Amino acid sequence: MKTKNFLFVFAILTISISYGQKHSTESNIKMYEHIWDKILNQGQIDLINDIYFDTDIILVSNTENIIGVNDFKGYYQNFLIGFSDIEFSIIDIFGQGEKMVKHWNFKGKHTGDFFGIPATGKLVNIDGVTLIKMKNGKIAKEQDFMDNAIFIEQLGLVSNPNNITIIDALYNAFSTGDMSSVLGTMDAAIVWNEAEGNSYADGNPYIGPDAILNGVFARLVANHEYFKLSDIELHEMSNNKVLATLRYDAKNKKTGKYYNAQVAHLWSLKDNKIVKFQQYADTKKLTDAEKI
Repeated sequence: MKTKNFLFVFAILTISISYGQKHSTESNIKMYEHIWDKILNQGQIDLINDIYFDTDIILVSNTENIIGVNDFKGYYQNFLIGFSDIEFSIIDIFGQGEKMVKHWNFKGKHTGDFFGIPATGKLVNIDGVTLIKMKNGKIAKEQDFMDNAIFIEQLGLVSNPNNITIIDALYNAFSTGDMSSVLGTMDAAIVWNEAEGNSYADGNPYIGPDAILNGVFARLVANHEYFKLSDIELHEMSNNKVLATLRYDAKNKKTGKYYNAQVAHLWSLKDNKIVKFQQYADTKKLTDAEKI
């Protein structure tokens, strides 16, 4: 009988402890979501205080941990100063006891000083994961995990390493007459400008791949016995731009005149697509070749 009573009491205690932990975790999650919504989406930075955060709150960093409410507050103040139009959302959050994990998304426009980085006007949209430890109902420790390379790239400080590859592929496709692949590298709303003085500049700016195909490429084919690109050199630039220096080696069909002209192309890319093109050319050679 004593054994049965002991097992019954043990079962009740186990259920009570389990319920208490679940209730505590649910309360922690509810408070956590509420506070970070207020801090980031509503700019209430003063909610980083010893009411909701442990006095010795720790933000784990790869360089040097940030310790204490004041320094923790100062760290996140950079986000409110550096970004406008902030949208912070917790996609998912779960935990057990005083340990929690959240999957989050941060959107904003870089319009102010951000850890010493002057405003770039760029939009950022970044996902991340945070490991959280609570203590007596307060946030005691956080450690963020995110792709810093993508974040820096979105700020326009580092260009996408694929940019050179994309532009190189475009020139290779052009040289073989594969217009489908050429157009496939372009954003649907690409803005294309021919050099001033070039006869094809009459359609500037060409908007979208179809306009470029009909207004530029089709006319090049119709007006030339051959039109080749040579001496192509690609130069990676900041802010997701690629500069190409090259020459046009061509023969005008109507006049029979041959020309070899020095040109430069400035390409702007976003999300692995070309969004803008600007041609710079020796337009005298181009126009002279069209004169009968």
